[in-house]
Amino acid sequence: MNRYQLYRIYEKMERRTAPTLRYSEYFYEDVLQQVLRESTSWLDLGCGHHVLALWRGEEEKKLVQTAGVVVGLDGDEPSLRKHRSITNRVRGQISTLPFKEESFDVVTANMVVEHLERPKEEFCEIRRVLKPSGLFLFHTPNLYAYSTMCARMIPQRLKVALTEVLEGRPQEDVFETHYHANTESQIRQVSQEAGLEVVDVLYIASCAKLAVILPLAFLELLWIRLLLTRPLRSLRPILLVTLRKPSTLDPRSAVFSDKRSSQTKYCGASCSP
Repeated sequence: MNRYQLYRIYEKMERRTAPTLRYSEYFYEDVLQQVLRESTSWLDLGCGHHVLALWRGEEEKKLVQTAGVVVGLDGDEPSLRKHRSITNRVRGQISTLPFKEESFDVVTANMVVEHLERPKEEFCEIRRVLKPSGLFLFHTPNLYAYSTMCARMIPQRLKVALTEVLEGRPQEDVFETHYHANTESQIRQVSQEAGLEVVDVLYIASCAKLAVILPLAFLELLWIRLLLTRPLRSLRPILLVTLRKPSTLDPRSAVFSDKRSSQTKYCGASCSP
């Protein structure tokens, strides 16, 4: 039985076991649709080679076309070269963003914050390039979720192999995780230190990680059904966070970083240096 057939069976199982469950990426996509306008300048951090889930290609193209200016940044040049929707691509690091102050209305990070080694420094850079009242939106695992706790106990080499089996993601798309800003308390502390306001922190349940292992997927769905109840809300596996740069900022409330990387390259459609 191939992966497609397994997913079809899983979908039927999910509809019966947890009929209100919705894939977390759809919530992220919904928020993006609400904040993007024709006049919006948008920076997508850790953009890889796509913005939305792989099967949302057409929706992603429409979303990218909604904004006036869209820039994708990633440290991995091969991923940038094959990005399917963003034309303006930059090779660089979040800790030393190669952009002027107040360049963007919206900054996003889809499954990226868990990889940040120094989130305070990186959040400061994000604040620097945001315009006043600009938004930083990110979608990331919850440190207290069952899936994250399991992932943290697995050695990196085994994690890479399991990710390929469970999600069909190739080895080059799996990166080291740190989880330094993956609880609500961590996020609030780092945001305050970086001079960003917390607008919203949503706890979201998502589809079963073990979807292709059907007996285990059924057990996971039973747990997810419990997570959909209010008392277990804080254990849901995904956080969808919206931060805002204040319209005015006391310079004493944040660490200002003006470092630039001499290694950063600008990549156009062809990703040439």
